[in-house]
Amino acid sequence: MFEPKWRDALTDNLIRALVKIDNEEDCARFMEDLMTIRELRDLSQRLEVARLLREGATYAYIATETGASSATIGRVNRCISYGAEGYSRVLDKLEETDD
Repeated sequence: MFEPKWRDALTDNLIRALVKIDNEEDCARFMEDLMTIRELRDLSQRLEVARLLREGATYAYIATETGASSATIGRVNRCISYGAEGYSRVLDKLEETDD
């Protein structure tokens, strides 16, 4: 099982809370209470960057489409290439529900 270095009792509780959410409305309400609008937009942008990278889009195209900096695009790309496979697993699940 994957064991990231940042995990502790507090982060484990957050993960449990996220897993317990079973519908989009409750998730949206929790996200709004938990994060600032800027944080929500930043996270949403990173997910879109990951989706576009998976599709083979160029950094220039991604920057134009999302407004992400090259540093953000590079960070997301490193996570996709060398990270914990989080983006890939979530994007796979999103694609399954879109079918």
